[in-house]
Amino acid sequence: MKIDLHTHILPESWPDLRERYGYGGFVQLEHHEPCRAKMLIDGKCFREIEDNCWHTPKRIFDCDTAGVDVQVISTVPVMFSYWAKPEHTLDLSKILNDHIAGVVAEHPKRFTGLGTVPMQDADLAVRELERCVKELHLPGVEVGSNVNDMNLNDPSLFPIFEAAQDLGAAIFVHPWDVIGKERMPKYWLPWLVGMPATTTTAICSLIFGGVLERLPNLRIAFAHCGGSFPFTIGRIEHGFQVRPDLCAVDNHRNPREYLRRFYLDTLVHDADALRYVIQIVGADRLALGSDYPFPLGEAEPGKLIESMDDLSSDTKERLLSGTALEFLNLKKENFLSS
Repeated sequence: MKIDLHTHILPESWPDLRERYGYGGFVQLEHHEPCRAKMLIDGKCFREIEDNCWHTPKRIFDCDTAGVDVQVISTVPVMFSYWAKPEHTLDLSKILNDHIAGVVAEHPKRFTGLGTVPMQDADLAVRELERCVKELHLPGVEVGSNVNDMNLNDPSLFPIFEAAQDLGAAIFVHPWDVIGKERMPKYWLPWLVGMPATTTTAICSLIFGGVLERLPNLRIAFAHCGGSFPFTIGRIEHGFQVRPDLCAVDNHRNPREYLRRFYLDTLVHDADALRYVIQIVGADRLALGSDYPFPLGEAEPGKLIESMDDLSSDTKERLLSGTALEFLNLKKENFLSS
């Protein structure tokens, strides 16, 4: 079985948000030619996408071609809109979450989903998180790596993570609003360099800030195999040991002890890198993630894992489906055709 933990989806259309809320900055789709659309922000093109971002039959066709049994669908991070007025982000979250829940309800054997919540307002975020889990029957939510320049250990965000633990909801952290983007105008560097650094900052903040220590049962995962974190854990640990006055301010436990306290997807594009991460965190903490349908993702989800002859069949099974099921607290039987 093959479950793709990291895929993105959008509705084919949604209301004009500038008109709906009275100010700009939001994404709108312009379907400028068949099977293609532009994501526009205040009239400027942010990204051009194809119909596999919204057309369910196309997604299922692509899944069948790649042998993917189940996609875990979540919104595109630019839609988080944490910068907006909280009540408007809540409204947009409901639009996106209802769409995701509708896709899952229509094809329950092929999709499950992660919602989005207005992280800039903990009360509203918890309310929508509860709706996602209790009413929409989604196993969790996707959140950004930071919230309006606040790292994820900010005290204002703790009630959201606490509620997720209490609800048994999974949290999937995706980088957005990346570090140093103003210094990266060329070469696609925000995606190549900024995203890995931003994800590492999110993980370190949760560790050093004591969030993972205070919430031992929180199921949390990080996109893009944790960014650069697995590959800099030696430096991070060393810094913790030689400058505890700077690093061990809010949590006195060695950061290396948390390597098996969270989940990562497998999106590294390199067999040796994946072998290393399996070695330090274990296959039971790694789940297939492709970043479908975007170009930085794995074009054939699971191909890297399947190509590694040194991995046992049990390890491959764990990477391709077992870890995702555990993270989402779902059973394989949920997706098997009756």
